Amino acid sequence: MESRSAHTRLNQLPADAGGGGEDGDLVVHNDQLGKLGNMAFDLRERFGTAADHARPSTFTASVDLFNDGLDMGSALTELHDAWNTQQQTLKEACAHISNHLDFTRAQHTKDEQHIETSMRNAAGDRMTVSRINEYLK
Repeated sequence: MESRSAHTRLNQLPADAGGGGEDGDLVVHNDQLGKLGNMAFDLRERFGTAADHARPSTFTASVDLFNDGLDMGSALTELHDAWNTQQQTLKEACAHISNHLDFTRAQHTKDEQHIETSMRNAAGDRMTVSRINEYLK
């Protein structure tokens, strides 16, 4: 039998085919973050309803089987409990993603407002938004 060693290979783009703009800046659009956050929230809600559909009858069946002296009852209870744990984990992950995107949008807006209101020219005078836009072009 031939012995083989494990190797790790990283997938990557060629150096000249980056995913960002020419200057490498990350660009995120507020509306896209909002849509993604709404999708994560919607997934959480729909999954919570769909995943909970069989829970009551599964639990009832496990209790009935256990009370009838069948080992399958305790196995079904373990399955029921494991499913509930996994369901809660996925729902929490979706909520975390949604909340994080909402926070990111709000924080980005605050940062932009702070930059716009605190930028000053060389003389120390506050710069107007129209003047700031001249620097960004």
